[in-house]
Amino acid sequence: MIKYIAVILSVLLAVTFFTASNDAVVEVDVQIQEWEVPWEESRPRDPYVAPDGDIWFVGQRTHYVAEFDPDTEEFRKIDLEDGAGPHTVVVDDMGTPWYAGNRANHIGKIDPESGEITKYMMPDDNSARDPHTMTFDEAGNIWFTSQGANSVGYFNVETEQETIIKVPTQRARPYGIIMDLDKVTPWIVLFGTNKLATVDPQTMELQEIELPNEETRPRRLAQTSDGVIWYGDYSRGYIGSYNPKNGKTNEWPLPSGENSRPYAVTVDDMDRVWMVETGVSPNMFVGFDTNTKEFIASKAIPSGGGSVRHMVFDEATNSIWFGTDSNYLGRTQLD
Repeated sequence: MIKYIAVILSVLLAVTFFTASNDAVVEVDVQIQEWEVPWEESRPRDPYVAPDGDIWFVGQRTHYVAEFDPDTEEFRKIDLEDGAGPHTVVVDDMGTPWYAGNRANHIGKIDPESGEITKYMMPDDNSARDPHTMTFDEAGNIWFTSQGANSVGYFNVETEQETIIKVPTQRARPYGIIMDLDKVTPWIVLFGTNKLATVDPQTMELQEIELPNEETRPRRLAQTSDGVIWYGDYSRGYIGSYNPKNGKTNEWPLPSGENSRPYAVTVDDMDRVWMVETGVSPNMFVGFDTNTKEFIASKAIPSGGGSVRHMVFDEATNSIWFGTDSNYLGRTQLD
């Protein structure tokens, strides 16, 4: 059963501006290691840390899902159908990978032992034709965005049914998505607008939250332990914050300035937000301490990066995993 619900609630917010420059970066030592992916020009992206510590990622250009063992440094590839265009992979608590078949209108589940694929097709009406980024809720069900279809989706893994929620603003381009701290409520960035969004999981009503600057284009996001939402402003070169408790927003210009093009964003267990500036070459791996409101690192990615589109923090190893358009899988070891 498909459910279409659209509720728009625009919130006008006050914003506080802060200044920063390259001179303001207080360096924290980070060590970046990269492994060249053995399949050429495949655009490895969106790594995910499995329960066993292995790293799963997708090859968007050449249509595969792959597993990397950090201990043996060995890669394993599972081919998808031609044209699948996988965008994201996530791994459930049982170690089963799920991927977004972005160009082929489906979500796929992979048997990690046999490599057998089960496909769950999205509606024929194109309301979720391009599953984009995915995340699990507390029950192990999947929330996902569809950028081109302009919708947010919910997939129940037990009933195998989806609920599709249209975004009211046209061409809003729902992009990055995370679950809140309780893994109950999703938060989304609307990359085609200056808005964030969230969905009430009980009513499936979608709320749009307007950020103050019309030129802002949030692309990825993360949440710190105080509940504040952090995002990279891809258009203007800022790191921004939105506090759901009081509706306040703040922002700070990134070290590389207006051309920084922040893309991948994540947060570690010390509430430090990490993002990659993709508008400069080489891409710069940047850290921001959300407690002191200071930049704490700005380090070049050795391979150049091309673009780092998504990354994930692994608490067990205090490291961050990422993929690059330059065909590398990378790990940043934090202090």
